[in-house]
Amino acid sequence: MKKNYLLLLLLACSHVLAAQPVSKAWVADQGDGTFRNPVLYADYSDPDAIRVGDDYYMTASSFNHVPGLPILHSKDLVNWTLIGHALPKLIPADHFSHVQHGGGVWAPSIRYHNNEFYIYYPDPDFGIYLIKAANIKGPWTEPVLVQAGKGLIDPCPFWDDNGKTYLVHAFAGSRAGIKSILVIKELNAAGTKVISEPVLIYDGHEKDPTIEGPKLYQRNGYYYIFAPAGGVSTGWQTVLRSKNIYGPYERKVVMDQGTTSINGPHQGAWVDTKTGEDWFLHFQDKEAFGRVVHLQPMKWVNDWPVIGIDKDGDGEGEPVLNYKKPNVGKTYPIQTIPDDDEFNGKVLGKQWQWQANPISTRALLYNDRLRLYSELHTDTSANLWNLPGMLLQKIPPPNTSVIAKMRLSSNIIGEKAGLILFGENYGYLSVTHKEDGNYISFSRCIKADKGTVEEKFESFKMVSDEVYFSIDITEPGEQEQLARFYFSHHPDSLYRQLGVLSLKPGRWVGAKIGFFCIRDKKTNDAGYADIDWIRFFNIEKK
Repeated sequence: MKKNYLLLLLLACSHVLAAQPVSKAWVADQGDGTFRNPVLYADYSDPDAIRVGDDYYMTASSFNHVPGLPILHSKDLVNWTLIGHALPKLIPADHFSHVQHGGGVWAPSIRYHNNEFYIYYPDPDFGIYLIKAANIKGPWTEPVLVQAGKGLIDPCPFWDDNGKTYLVHAFAGSRAGIKSILVIKELNAAGTKVISEPVLIYDGHEKDPTIEGPKLYQRNGYYYIFAPAGGVSTGWQTVLRSKNIYGPYERKVVMDQGTTSINGPHQGAWVDTKTGEDWFLHFQDKEAFGRVVHLQPMKWVNDWPVIGIDKDGDGEGEPVLNYKKPNVGKTYPIQTIPDDDEFNGKVLGKQWQWQANPISTRALLYNDRLRLYSELHTDTSANLWNLPGMLLQKIPPPNTSVIAKMRLSSNIIGEKAGLILFGENYGYLSVTHKEDGNYISFSRCIKADKGTVEEKFESFKMVSDEVYFSIDITEPGEQEQLARFYFSHHPDSLYRQLGVLSLKPGRWVGAKIGFFCIRDKKTNDAGYADIDWIRFFNIEKK
C-alpha cells in the first residue's frame, strides 16, 4: 500500500509559514458561536480548573511523565493553550531517574488563595504534596510533603469562612488496601501539614463503588463534594451536600452517560463565568487516545447541580457533543494546544515530555533542528518499555497523519533512532547504522509491559541521508484502533507502508508519539539523530 504526501506536506509547510497557532488535527471552536466536545482531544486526565478574574487555568494528572503538572490557560473554556508545567522534575529524584509507569503525579487540584496559586498533588507511593506560585507561569516552589503515606490520592483543599483549612481525599486500593471512601482532614494555617486524624465522610460501597476525585466547594450554606464513581470508563458523576463539612451528606447522581456515546463521564471541575453561567469540565476515557476533556453546561435546581442536558427533567443530566459557547462577555480567537514542532527555538516545545527525570545532554536544539543523542540501552528484555530517554507528546486525535523529517549521524555500529507510537503495544520506524550503511525498518512490540520481545520486519538500505517517516492514526473502528507506518526518501515520492499496529494505551495514560535514539555499547562520543520537524494534520475520512 502506497500514498503520496506531497500536497499534504506543502499544506503543512504553508501552515508553518503563516505562523498559525491552530492545530490541523482538532479544533473545538466551530467559529459560529458553538463548540464541539471534546474541547481538548488529548490526554489530560483528571482535569481540575479555576477562574481567576477573566482567566481560566487547568491542570491534570501527568503520572511518570516529565515535566509534570501541565498548566493550561483559556479565556472562554473552549480555546485552551498549554503555557507550561509546574513540576520540572519528580521527587524523590533517584526513584524517578528510572521509568515508573503509572506512578508519579495522580489527580491534582488547583486553587487560588491569598493571591497565590496552590496545587495539591498525590503520589500514590509517597503521599500528598503541595507546590505554590505567585504567578501561574512560575516559579513554583519545591514540593512540600503535606502527608506521607501510600494510597492517599485525589486531594482537594478548602479554606472555610471560619478560618480553618481542610483537605478531602480518596484512597487507592492498590496501595492503601481500602477504596470507595472519602475522608476530610484539617490542615495547618499554611496548608502545608495535616494536623488531625481523618474523618470518614462518605462510604460509597453500596451506591458509589470506586468513588474518588473529590472536589470541595461551598454555595448557599452547603458544602458540596463533586466526585465520580462507578469506574473511569463506566461511571457517573455523584454530588454530595451537607450543611456541616463533616456531614452527614446527602447524595445525588447529577450526570451519567445516558443515551450518549460519552462513557464515564469522569472527574472534573465546576467553574463559573463573570456573566453568571456555570460549567463543568470532565474527562472521558478513549482508551489509546487517552482521557480527553469535555465541557458541559451546568445549572442549579433546588440547590443541586445538573450537569449536561436533563432531557426528562429528573435532575440527572447527560453530556453534550455540541453546544453554544460560554458567555464570558467577549469573543476570543481560536487557539489550540501545540502539536507541530519545527524545532527552531532555543528550548523544547511545551508539548514534549520524557518518561523519567531528564538528563540535559539527551536532547539539544541546534541549527533549527532537534539533536537527540544516543542513549545506552542494554535492557535484556529486548524492548523499549523502560527506556527513560524517549521524548514524547500526547497521541493526536484519530484520523490524524503525522510526518517527521530526520537523519542519523552515527559513530557506532548498531546506533538507532526512530519515530515511535508508544503504549503497551508500540511500533516504530527507525534508521539503524550497520557496517555497510544506514537501514530503514519497522519494528513492533505487543504487550511490551509484559517484557515481550520486539518483532523485526524487513529493512531497506537508505539511498539518501534524510528520511521522511509517517504514521496514520485511523478513526476507531468497531473492533480496534489502528496505526499505519510509512517511509519515503523524498517528500515528492510515494510513501511505502512498512507495518500496522493495534493501538493500546500506556499505564493510566493514552498512547504517545515521539522520538528515541539508542545504542547498545558504551562510548565517549555518542552519535545522534537530527529531527528537522514533526507535523500533524487531519486526514479526510474515506
